[in-house]
Amino acid sequence: MIEGQRVLAVIPARGGSKGIPRKNLRVIAGRSLLEWTWRAAQGSAFLDRTILSSEDPEIIAAMRALGGDVPFVRPAELAADTTPGIDPLLHALDAVPERYDLVVLLQPTSPLRTAADIDGAIRLCVERGAPACVSVGPVGKSPHWTYRLHEDARLSPILPPIEGAARRQDLPAYVTLNGAVYVARTDWIKQTRRFVAPETVAFLMSRESSVDVDDEIDLLVCQELLRRRLAT
Repeated sequence: MIEGQRVLAVIPARGGSKGIPRKNLRVIAGRSLLEWTWRAAQGSAFLDRTILSSEDPEIIAAMRALGGDVPFVRPAELAADTTPGIDPLLHALDAVPERYDLVVLLQPTSPLRTAADIDGAIRLCVERGAPACVSVGPVGKSPHWTYRLHEDARLSPILPPIEGAARRQDLPAYVTLNGAVYVARTDWIKQTRRFVAPETVAFLMSRESSVDVDDEIDLLVCQELLRRRLAT
């Protein structure tokens, strides 16, 4: 709870994954991606309840083995490859009987996200009086150095060049959604069905904590970063 407002966290973890099979149960640095996210949520000062949304028996069993809260089995039609990401969250809000003022989406693909990151995003959302807050991280390579590759091997820039900006330090700072923390007021997200809108505020995370697992290389990077973090 924060300033009298109740907060629900939802961890969406379906069984299907095309890029990395059974991705949510993959173990790195001694814990599954699911467990890293659950432990981060357990450390939050503001979350009143954290629940799992999954259709997969093995994932559900893994969460219950951790002592996690699984109040329902997600309908199979909400776990398809084409299911919009917002639909399982809205289903979870309708499936729990209690009313919550804020909802937080925590994807297992962000194992480097911490409890402090979760609480920072919630706090920013409340302090700014915003309907939503999303976590972002620094862009690794500036979009000013990004090009379209044409069939004839020619390049065309995505953005126009900036006069006199020859070094990275001379270019504007850009951020990207890192997928780690999504916060929204429940009545607002039920109406808009999205997190990002003109009124949304951004919570900046470090580049290290912003790694989002999409492929095997991301897993290797997270494994090494987590091992270093645990060693300190």
